Formats: sequence, structure tokens, C-alpha cells
Amino acid sequence: MNLSRSLLSLSLAGLTLLGAQQLAHAESLKVGYLPITGHGKFFVAKDRGFFDQEGLEVELVEFQNSADGLNAIIAGKLDTGSFGTTAPVAHAAKGTRIKIIGGIMGEDASIIARPEQAAGLSELKNLRGKKIATVRMASGDAVLRGALKDAGLNWKTDVQIFELKNPPAVLESVKSGQVDAGVVWGPFDLRAEEQGLKVVARSKTLQPGHPCCRLVVTEARIKDTVTWQKFLRAILKAEKYAAENRKETIDSIAKYVKLDRKLLWDGYYTPYLDQSTDPNKNGVNHFADVMLNSEFINNKPDISTLVEPRLYEQALNQLAQEHPRDPYWKKLQQEFKRKNS
Repeated sequence: MNLSRSLLSLSLAGLTLLGAQQLAHAESLKVGYLPITGHGKFFVAKDRGFFDQEGLEVELVEFQNSADGLNAIIAGKLDTGSFGTTAPVAHAAKGTRIKIIGGIMGEDASIIARPEQAAGLSELKNLRGKKIATVRMASGDAVLRGALKDAGLNWKTDVQIFELKNPPAVLESVKSGQVDAGVVWGPFDLRAEEQGLKVVARSKTLQPGHPCCRLVVTEARIKDTVTWQKFLRAILKAEKYAAENRKETIDSIAKYVKLDRKLLWDGYYTPYLDQSTDPNKNGVNHFADVMLNSEFINNKPDISTLVEPRLYEQALNQLAQEHPRDPYWKKLQQEFKRKNS
């Protein structure tokens, strides 16, 4: 009996020492996020131990909008983060040396209005002369401007666009009547509806399949290829986990996004949110074309330089090799070929 206890104590001590050694050798990363359901994979990877499995000690740092988050990456205050497609494309167009290595989400933006105006604004041409609130450098902002161009409107002269700090500010400005319409992302479209506002258009319809928040690193930082393969492996594991474990996923998201659980559930598992981690080079290329065509940017960056899909492909292939019978990874491999050809 005493011998068994001694062996058990030694085993526990060994496990404790091993855990301490793993923690000591873990690479520390500061990762920026937005407090929204669409960034749920960050929270799942952290809370469910997928970062730990890859030997990464991740500190999640909250931001309110993509512009501030991407500026922090460029300034070296973050190692990576996921902040809209608009911001990295706009910065790259000005020569900023950054790389997109993956994604956290796609689509998910909505145009909202008060109910008495909603019916008339379902056709975007009726936004002429209206005031519209957006979040600066948000993907939905660029989608809106492209859609206005398609509707025959010039966003510089035919409407007034006000760039606010975050979706709650946009929601309040619409609700109070300071503006006629606003662009938010999930789950603030659901909050808007709870408060009596209406969704008049969705980015999924205006620009089907468009990427949203992209994982960005600086050009200098991308040289740490092993680190980013591990990071992407963790996010991919979180993607699969979230697809298969809904209650536990919402448990994790609720620790970072302080909203009603039903709202979190409906926001993360909405059909309007694309949860792919794929860098989606083709989608970014089309998004940049829309930005250029609508005069959001004056020149288009070299997308083959901006988007680096190789690290994601390597991480995905590693997981597929480790789990050769799992159809989930095979499906993502097929999607990768389609999105990055």
C-alpha cells in the first residue's frame, strides 16, 4: 500500500514537473481580438487548451475596432490579431509591410435602420441624402461603399458617412435618430432587432462570401514560421471543436463577450457568419477590387504579396496527416484549393 502511494506521488510529481517545464518553454504571444461572437475561435483555443497543446502561452488583448487593433500590430505591441479585411488592404495599399496568414471569420455585417425607415432603405439607392454610421476600417464599411457604388451612388457626395468607435455606438446613433442607417457586425444585428430596429441588408448578400477579420502579422514577424504553424493549428482545432461542441463553445465565448447566452448562441451559429480560418486569397483579392472600384483606396496592393497562405496550408496538412480518417480536414483541404488558387 505504501509502495503504491509512493509510486503515485512520484508520478504526480513527474507530471507537475513536466507541466512546469512545458510552461517554461512555451512561447508567449500577444493576440488582439474584438469582443464579438465572430472571434469565438480565439476564446475556444484559449479556454479549451488548444494554444497550450501547441506550446503557446497566449495573452488575448481586447480592442474595440479594427483600425486600433491593426495599428497595434504594426507598432509591435501585438504579435498578431484579427482585424477586418478593410484595414490590412488599406495599409498594404500605402506600402505597410504586413502579411495575412489566415482568418477568423467572414461576412456577418448588417445595415440597420429604424422600423419606420427600414422598408424604404431595402433598396440601397434610397440611401441618397441619408446619414450612415459605420465603424472605421470595418469590413462592413468597405462592403457598404462598394454596394453604394453598385447602386449608382457616390459615397463621398451622395451620402454622409460617420465613422464611429464600435458597433454599440453605431446602434445607439441609429436608435436615437442621429443617423438614418448604420453598419454593425454580429451579434449587434441581433441586439438591434431586440431593441426594435430592423436589418435592411446583409453583407453576405451585398458581397457573397467576402472575408472579414484576417489574421495579420508584420513582414518581419512572419519569419517565425514554426510559431505561426502552431498558432494556426490551435485555431483550426478550435474551429473544429466549435462546429462539434456548441454548448461548450458558448461557455468559452461567454467568458470574453458579456452578453446574454442566447444572443451569443444565435450570433455565433448564425447562417450569416462564415467561421473559416482559411486565408482566402481569392476573397481578399475580390475585396480589394471592390475597395478600389468604390475609391476607398487609390491603388490596389499586390495580393500575392499581402496574403501568405502557405503557413495555413502546412498547418492544415499536418492535422490531416495526423487524423487521416477525419473528413473535416479533407473538406478544409478542398476549400483551400478553391479559395487560394
